[in-house]
Amino acid sequence: RFSCRRLGEGLVQDGGSLRLSCAASGLSFSNYAMNWFRQAPGKEREFVAAISWSGFNTYYADSVKGRFTISRDNAKKMVYLQMNSLKPEDTAVYYCAAARTGASTFVTTASGDMDYWGKGTLVTVSS
Repeated sequence: RFSCRRLGEGLVQDGGSLRLSCAASGLSFSNYAMNWFRQAPGKEREFVAAISWSGFNTYYADSVKGRFTISRDNAKKMVYLQMNSLKPEDTAVYYCAAARTGASTFVTTASGDMDYWGKGTLVTVSS
């Protein structure tokens, strides 16, 4: 359903930037709110960012607010995560995920609300 890519090297230095993209196929993309989650080594998966299917609403974890930006292009069936001012604690496998909804402004932070998950892509931030 989803294939995720990094735009740039997966290993970046502290303070660097990286952009993740996720391409959807086989579903009506504009009926889904989209999320990014991450899982660091030895830790549980955590919410990072969410965007409603209209793109009108976004929501971020406090740890990334002001540094990360989620966006989407419904015509291209793509969702993006622009990550700036990266820190070593951002090191994790990043996953895109989709939650089906009939509400254009719906966003959720709960992993249990997701209907589909991408495979994940590793981001490593060195100090």
